[in-house]
Amino acid sequence: MATLAAHLNDSAICVTDKGRILYREPGFALLEDDHLATGNEAYSNARLKPRRIQNRFWSELATVPLSDPRFQHLSAADLVSRQLEDIWKKVAKPGDRLAIAVPAYMDTDKLGLLLGVAMELDIAVVAMVDAAVAATRRHYLHAVPVHIDLGLHAATLTRLMQEGQVQVERSAVIEDGGLLALYDRWLRVIAECFVNQSRFDPLHTAETEQAMQNSLPGWLSLAASADTVPMEVEYRGIAHRAELESLELVAAAAPVYQSIVSNLRALYRAEDTPAIQLSDHASGMPGLADTLRTRVGGEVFLLGPGSTARGLLQRCREERRSGGLTLARHLPWDQAPVEVQPADASGSGGQPTHLLFGNHAHWVGADPLVLGTQPTDGERWVDFQQEMPGVSRRHCAVTQENGQCVVTDYSRYGTFLNGHRIDGSAVLQSGDIIRIGTPGFELRLISAEERHGA
Repeated sequence: MATLAAHLNDSAICVTDKGRILYREPGFALLEDDHLATGNEAYSNARLKPRRIQNRFWSELATVPLSDPRFQHLSAADLVSRQLEDIWKKVAKPGDRLAIAVPAYMDTDKLGLLLGVAMELDIAVVAMVDAAVAATRRHYLHAVPVHIDLGLHAATLTRLMQEGQVQVERSAVIEDGGLLALYDRWLRVIAECFVNQSRFDPLHTAETEQAMQNSLPGWLSLAASADTVPMEVEYRGIAHRAELESLELVAAAAPVYQSIVSNLRALYRAEDTPAIQLSDHASGMPGLADTLRTRVGGEVFLLGPGSTARGLLQRCREERRSGGLTLARHLPWDQAPVEVQPADASGSGGQPTHLLFGNHAHWVGADPLVLGTQPTDGERWVDFQQEMPGVSRRHCAVTQENGQCVVTDYSRYGTFLNGHRIDGSAVLQSGDIIRIGTPGFELRLISAEERHGA
C-alpha cells in the first residue's frame, strides 16, 4: 500500500511514486462507435481522426453532454473518469492512495466533480494541492517567484509568496497560450520547410501530418541544444528530409511567448527581483527561457520531468478521504534555498524616454509625470482635455527610478500595462502601452535618440 502523486496537466498527465514516473500521457480521448481510448493511443490518432478526438475534457470538466451530437451520451466528466480509470489500472496496486496537484484554472466546482469521479472509481484521494505550490520546493532568497506551466490550451502563471513557506498569491490563466497553439504554429513552419527543400508537403495527407506531430517532441528537444534540426518524414516508403533553423521555431512561437511575457510583467512590481520557474512542460519550449530572461529579467529556473508530482509526494500531508478534502495552497520547502541576484529588469524593449499621447510626447524623468484628472499644484501631468469614466484625480505616475522607467498605480480603478492590470507598479519598456479608464486613454512609451546639436 503506497501513496502516488498525480500532476493533472492535460498536456502530459504525470503519475509518480517515490522513485519513478509511472504514467505520462496527454489528456486526449478518441471516441469511436465501439471503442473509447485515452492518452497516447488517442493522441496518435489526433490528426488521422480529428473529428473523433476530444482534448478539452480536463480543462472543461462538467457533467453537461458533449457538443458533438454523435457523442451527446457522454460528458467531459465521463471522459475524465475513463482516463482516470485507465491511469489507475496501469499504475496502482490494491490499497494505493492518490495525492493530486491541480492547475489554477480548476475551480471549486471542477474539483468537487473530480473528487466525485475518484470516489466512484474507488480511488482514495488523500490530498489536493495547487500545482505551482507542489512544484516549488525551495525558497528563492531576495526574489519573487512566479511559476509558469503550459497545458494543452492555456498557460498558467502563479505568483508565489514566501512567508515561512511557499503559498499562492495570485494566478493568471492565458487562454490559447498552451501547447496546442504552439504545436499548430510549429507544424505549419515545418511543413513549409519541407515544401521549400524537398517539394513534399507533409500536410497533404493525414498520415504524414500525424507523423510530423509524433516527431515534434524530438525535434523540439534537438532545437534546444542545436542551431539546426534535421527532420525526416516517410511516406509510401520514401523518406523526405529537410533541415530547419532552430530560430525559426522561436520566431513562430513569438505571439504566444509575447502573451506570456506581457502577463508576467504585469505580475511583477517594479521593486521585485524575478525568479521565474518553468515547469517541465514549459522548460522544453525552444527559446522560451531566453525570451523571459531577456524581456522580464531576473533568473529563470528549469524544472525536470515529473518535478511537480515529486514535489507533492515528498511534502503533502495526507488528509481525509475524498469527501472531506480541501485544496491546499501552501506547503513547506524541503530543498535548500537559492539566492537570486538582482538583475536588470528593463529587458530588451529599450529604456523609454517619452510618453506619447496623441501628437504630444511627454518627457519622462526623475520628476513624476502624473496621469489623472486633477493633479496637485507643481506636478507635471498629462492633460487629457476630456472626461473618461474610471480615471482617478491622481490615477498613476510614470518616472525614472534606479535606472528604470516605472509606472505606479494610485487609483482604485486600476492601471493596465499592455492590456493587463498591474499590481501596484511595473517596469516599463519602449513600445509598451498604458491604459487608464473605460474604454480608456492609451499612452505609448517611446525612446527618442539624443544627437549632437539636437
